[in-house]
Amino acid sequence: MRLPVIYSMREFAEVGELMSYGMSLPGLYRDKARLVGKILSGTSPADLPIERPTRLELVINLKTPKALGISMPQTLQVAADDVVE
Repeated sequence: MRLPVIYSMREFAEVGELMSYGMSLPGLYRDKARLVGKILSGTSPADLPIERPTRLELVINLKTPKALGISMPQTLQVAADDVVE
């Protein structure tokens, strides 16, 4: 089946899916390490707020639309944080 698919993690776009829009895994790991550091410094986990990702990234794989015979709007390519060619 040849369907354009959007995922939430950049790794999928890097290996051939059309695009991804979501949190950055390295950024997520940094945020979690910061929370673990607070816990190890004595902060109670119950006192830590629930956090949402602060940065979302758009990654587009340009090989996929070519393979599917579709076009990728230039405005979307310009808005992307990263383009895989």
